[in-house]
Amino acid sequence: MTTSVHTLASGKGWQVSDVVCTAGVADRPFEEEHRNFCVAVVTNGTFRYRARQGTAMLTPGALLLGNPGTCYECGHEHGAGDRCISYHFSPAYMEQIVADTPGTKKLAFETPRLPPLPALAPLLAEAEAARETADIEAFEELGLRIAGAAVASGVTPAARVPSRRDQKRVAEAVRRIEKDADRPVSLAELASETATSPYHFLRSFRHVAGMTPYQFLLKTRLHRAAVRLRMSDEAISTIAFEAGFNDLSTFNRRFRRVMGEAPGTYRLRQRGDKAPDTSAVPAL
Repeated sequence: MTTSVHTLASGKGWQVSDVVCTAGVADRPFEEEHRNFCVAVVTNGTFRYRARQGTAMLTPGALLLGNPGTCYECGHEHGAGDRCISYHFSPAYMEQIVADTPGTKKLAFETPRLPPLPALAPLLAEAEAARETADIEAFEELGLRIAGAAVASGVTPAARVPSRRDQKRVAEAVRRIEKDADRPVSLAELASETATSPYHFLRSFRHVAGMTPYQFLLKTRLHRAAVRLRMSDEAISTIAFEAGFNDLSTFNRRFRRVMGEAPGTYRLRQRGDKAPDTSAVPAL
């Protein structure tokens, strides 16, 4: 086998996998079939992708687009191997996204790929970072954002003011996240509580709050951890786990990225009276 597939996360109507292909020039492409909608982020390598919509060269930063029930081939005439973060969405899942995307009508990709667009770069970097850090909670929201970007490609929706209903929904969701920030909070769960589709909820939340629900969740967790670091002598590992982080290395990495320094250093600088708790912090 020249391809290995490792499932990273899944939910109702969606699944994301890490797909590594080792095929080279000497390997003949064979025909496969998309069972669902496919939006795959190319992170390494190049390959030729041929589907009903046409033929395209896929490079890092591009999005492979596939429609359910269509056959396709991937070839490596110009070099060996590639790696993708491959999302698969059911038709019902995609129908919700299309319905909530102004200016879109068709439930089918008309092109085989999206090129490496500058506007997509931050989103794709988030997806690759989530894969490398096994950030399972991030994949659901990233999938909606990636699918939405693919559906809306070439469409410029008119600017709109959030409705009062959307503002109320987002306010309720914010309170819900703040209440349960120490445990996993599902995007689908939040959307269900506001009686909207996940994609509509995600767009509304980002429009009203200026960030995505997952970004708000992380901000809340880091803020609470920072306050406890300043005010208590608890072990850093205890603070990290009780704030909602699954492992200490993830907490250390995110804290340093946002606060500009490691948790122990932050505690020492803010309090100035005790040495940082290094016994629970692995070497970085």
